[in-house]
Amino acid sequence: MASSKRWLSLGRVTVCVVLLVSALGCRKQAREPVPDGGVASAFDRPLGSQSASALAARPGAAAPPIDPIPPHTVPPLTAREKVGQSIFFDATLSNPPGTSCSSCHEPGMAFSGNNGSLSGVARGSRPAHFARRNAPSVMYLKYVPPFHFALEDDDDTAESPFGGLGWSGRADTVAEFARHPLFDADEMNGKSDAELAGKLRAAPYAADLAREYPGALETPASAMNALGEALQAFLTSATMSPFTSKFDDFLRHKVELSPLEKKGLSAFENRAKGACNHCHLMYEHSTRPDSSLFTTYVYDAVGVPRNRAIVANADPKRYDLGLCERTQKTVPSSDPKWCGSFRVPSLRNVAVRQRFMHNGVFSKLRDVVAFYATRSTSPDLWYPHGAKFDDLPGRYRGNVNTLSFPYNRHEGERPPLDDADIDAIVAFLETLTDEPYRSALAAK
Repeated sequence: MASSKRWLSLGRVTVCVVLLVSALGCRKQAREPVPDGGVASAFDRPLGSQSASALAARPGAAAPPIDPIPPHTVPPLTAREKVGQSIFFDATLSNPPGTSCSSCHEPGMAFSGNNGSLSGVARGSRPAHFARRNAPSVMYLKYVPPFHFALEDDDDTAESPFGGLGWSGRADTVAEFARHPLFDADEMNGKSDAELAGKLRAAPYAADLAREYPGALETPASAMNALGEALQAFLTSATMSPFTSKFDDFLRHKVELSPLEKKGLSAFENRAKGACNHCHLMYEHSTRPDSSLFTTYVYDAVGVPRNRAIVANADPKRYDLGLCERTQKTVPSSDPKWCGSFRVPSLRNVAVRQRFMHNGVFSKLRDVVAFYATRSTSPDLWYPHGAKFDDLPGRYRGNVNTLSFPYNRHEGERPPLDDADIDAIVAFLETLTDEPYRSALAAK
């Protein structure tokens, strides 16, 4: 199998070389201008007054180098995607106005964030109102599959849950999911479809919305459908899945990882150390970045500590049970064995996020890695207030994963990762930061 993959990879490279040679040979001296917002390819860079073929034909001139893996480019947004972008940044859609989708999914932080909240969960549009969970990044959503059950491994006998948007798979499409924050009283606090339709009719992008979705503004239902579809167009665009990180360039054989980053990659994959790759799947030998999304979209109960900074958690009976609270009936997930399980997020751009885990209990990426490494061996580091897995009712604490690597060690044993391993994994995870957000990472 590995041999066939290598030959397939070589075949693809050969095809690329042939196509690029043909492209260079047929290249016109005058190129159409790159559209505004576009990214010029290597072929759009002027070669002077002569074409590549003319230079190659000149006696003594060296032929221009041919890169078998062309530079990665992200196309500009389409008209429909731009409408969705306008909706995403529209702060008039909340009640009261002032909170947009981008308030909790800030572009400068790879579309994650918590709208200025320091508690770990997002601040809503009204004072003293907060979302229930940490706002995840909305990048790379186009790859999230619909919620379903399937066998996780070939030797499994029971199916496991996968996919769906959000921490508990509450929706299968962006258009469907958009209603949750828009109408949640603790988030954007929308009142009705009719109210939002009126705001869309008054929006500066109303004509663009109507042009892309004829008849969209005629009824509240059609307006909401258009809003959801436009948001989906933007959030599943190539702009939102750019694959421009250092790790992507490493896969494309453009750059090398540093010794520390290589050590982190090794520990990330090694079952005797991090064993992270089992749930945060990646393929370091594939030149296709979209095969390394750093998640399998499976659900797991990892037993993170209770976040006591969340005001609502002052109530000792208040718990977030995750997947088993999912109410969709088409694919049942309400079995008590799924209480405490949340969808495994992608680790792309994880290093620029403000908070981590579904309840935002951690504010440092290093603490997350250390938690995974020492949760079983030194539980007192993470549960100082009493019983382990304290963010779940006692009857569901047996659902927490204690069998998989690296959770399967016993208290007092040596942890699978030492401090140097943890630092190395963090360094590796920083290579997953897409190019526009590296400045945010440097500022942390």
